[in-house]
Amino acid sequence: MKRRFQGLASMVPAAGEIPDGEFLVRLDQVRYSKERHKPFYCLRFSILEPAKWAGRTFSGRLYCTPKALWKFSWVLRDFGYDAELLGRDEIEDKFLVGLRGVVKISHVVVSGRTVVNLDAFAPAAAWDSISSPAALATRSEVAS
Repeated sequence: MKRRFQGLASMVPAAGEIPDGEFLVRLDQVRYSKERHKPFYCLRFSILEPAKWAGRTFSGRLYCTPKALWKFSWVLRDFGYDAELLGRDEIEDKFLVGLRGVVKISHVVVSGRTVVNLDAFAPAAAWDSISSPAALATRSEVAS
């Protein structure tokens, strides 16, 4: 008997899709979207490391609601955004482009679409310790 399930194929990652994990990235583009209830920044990242994924890009959202500002602040601090502007609660889009840091991503399906979650951040200087063989082995042991 043959059965058909609409959307089943979309649950399988496409060949070449960036996997869940940690990446050293550069912020290439920012776009502010002021939706009525949930303003957000759409950020496009370019992967610098690991070398296998270098040059690939992915996008994610950071919401600017009062409840979500902690995450936006986290990214700004870890990526080295201007401390003086941050102290004045000011965001200058042109100063965001080019910032570098580490981002941990995961993929989730929302309303039938796969979206990238920006789960965690770290300064670019932390990349060596994150990507070292010992750190990778420790994470795989914890996951088991």
